[in-house]
Amino acid sequence: MKRLSRRWTMTVGWAVVLALLAAVVFWVGPAELVAPWLAIDPFALAVALVLMLASYVLRTLRITRYFHVLLAGHFWATFRLSSWHNLMNNLLPMRSGEVAFPVLMRSYFGLSPLRSVPVLFWFRLLDLQVVVVIALFAGGAVFGLTPAWVVILVMLLVAPLGVYLLRGPLHRRVSGEGGRLRARLAEVLEALPDRPGLFLGTMAWTWANWAVKLGALGWVLAALAPVGFVEGVLGAIGGDLTTVLPVHAPGGFGTYEAGVALALGAFVDSGRELLAAGVNLHLFVLGSALLAAALTLFIPRPRPGGE
Repeated sequence: MKRLSRRWTMTVGWAVVLALLAAVVFWVGPAELVAPWLAIDPFALAVALVLMLASYVLRTLRITRYFHVLLAGHFWATFRLSSWHNLMNNLLPMRSGEVAFPVLMRSYFGLSPLRSVPVLFWFRLLDLQVVVVIALFAGGAVFGLTPAWVVILVMLLVAPLGVYLLRGPLHRRVSGEGGRLRARLAEVLEALPDRPGLFLGTMAWTWANWAVKLGALGWVLAALAPVGFVEGVLGAIGGDLTTVLPVHAPGGFGTYEAGVALALGAFVDSGRELLAAGVNLHLFVLGSALLAAALTLFIPRPRPGGE
């Protein structure tokens, strides 16, 4: 009964999404949606797509370098895992696609969720920090930096260091005798970075990934809407941040476009242009994710304990 209810809910959700897409196409007009793509240089668009795929490679390197012992020699299998995890996050609502990471890490490499989930949480904290910092830099470049803005930037930049420095003392406090809960908490803390090289390496891969991804998306959005590159980066960040909202439609349709429109509202007067830009950028993001996942179908699926 519960399974039937979930299927019905999903069916209704996608029906609403398709109806919304039809309404958008009718209001904006098919010609207005297609026109920006016809105006883009195909070679430049191909470069942007390659950069998106490069960001998936950088995300994979973050995982393989973090679990460097377990994943040695398994880069392409990890690329497959990361690509499908990313696709699930794009298609499923309210970050429910995150479940794919611990499930696939256990299925592919036999890693316990107690080891993978804390690392995923750490990665997501770094992702959020980097995206917000880039957004503040971009916003400061457009609107000007104030002293309060600079203080917030500095606090965000050093926040991961504070988490890293707290890990050791907390682990020592909960280690040893003390029951099952303390033992589980100690295992969770053991999964977090325990040495400077691992901490700095994770930070570096995170910044590299987002610099490449947002650079590509910022350029694409600037080509799709009457805005500059910096404003395009802000719009891309606005769309990406909607994926962490508690209300997130299947595939992100509607909420992603709303995030892009809110971020660009101060720069674009036409509502139709805003909506068209949001829809087209979203299609580019989904298309990139689908392409990466499709390419990994040629990569053999590993088995725990096997080659």
